[in-house]
Amino acid sequence: MQIGPYHLANNLILAPMAGVSDRPFRDLCLQFGAGLTVSEMVTSIPHLQDHHKTLRKIDHKGGNGLRSVQILGTDPEQMAAAARLNVDRGAQIIDINMGCPAKKVCSVAAGSALMKNEGLVERILSVVVNAVDVPVTLKIRTGWNKQHRNALSVAKIAENCGIQALTIHGRTRACRFTGKAEYDTIRQVKQAVSIPVIANGDINSAAKAKEVLAHTGADGVMIGRAAQGRPWIFREILNSRNVSDNDGRPSLAEAQSILNNHLENLYCFYGKISGVKIARKHIGWYFDNLGAIPPARKQEINQAQLPSEQLALVNLSFTDITHNAA
Repeated sequence: MQIGPYHLANNLILAPMAGVSDRPFRDLCLQFGAGLTVSEMVTSIPHLQDHHKTLRKIDHKGGNGLRSVQILGTDPEQMAAAARLNVDRGAQIIDINMGCPAKKVCSVAAGSALMKNEGLVERILSVVVNAVDVPVTLKIRTGWNKQHRNALSVAKIAENCGIQALTIHGRTRACRFTGKAEYDTIRQVKQAVSIPVIANGDINSAAKAKEVLAHTGADGVMIGRAAQGRPWIFREILNSRNVSDNDGRPSLAEAQSILNNHLENLYCFYGKISGVKIARKHIGWYFDNLGAIPPARKQEINQAQLPSEQLALVNLSFTDITHNAA
């Protein structure tokens, strides 16, 4: 798959997810075969550009793969300035967020709320594309609500403005993450534009990825929630394509090693106190995929304050899974 001058190793992309797709998680997904990962969305508001949270979201130090940074905002000039700043800081691709359905984002007319105003969409895309010398990509939804699906018209605007690739989540903003994603709109867009189109939404297995690519004709798939606690999903999809004897799923021992390394990287990246807190949701997602652990153990993990304590409880939990399986 090609985005501007960049040829990706494959067409599997990790979605930008607030509070999830930090550097430790991006690096882990790349390790398991993702062809591209995208940072958490960062604001275009000028006075927040040097805030420690913003800087942490775009941290690519020592990381592998292309550096794609997603920016969010509603003011064309602020968005252009944010794009230039992030390129100066090392971004090789700028992604524009017009797909987030969160209330706090849409309440200020950002994210997927922008799809209501196609004139503003065109101004933002045009200004940002002209502001930087790297590829600019765009993420949208199928529309504002089921009665107003305008992904096709927004896609044509994007192509005319010079957007290099377009990701479409198969839900409207009103749907948020409820119900099933629909892919007919993505297929319609793919047939109408010549830029790469990436399908997103409910892609949670190798079989589903194959089905969505076949149905939509999309150039790639973007995986979000299905990678939480299951970064090896990229390996599962790649192995299915290679007709490998290994289905890509880890043994319990490998999964334990993956989780331990992930936690160590979180402690290092965020510091011991914040790292332990941030690790809790990841631990929950891993065990959602690997097997149930006793509620009392889960509570102990969530109450742990130190990395050593949290790690010890996590490793005890693998013993719980083994005993349950026996």
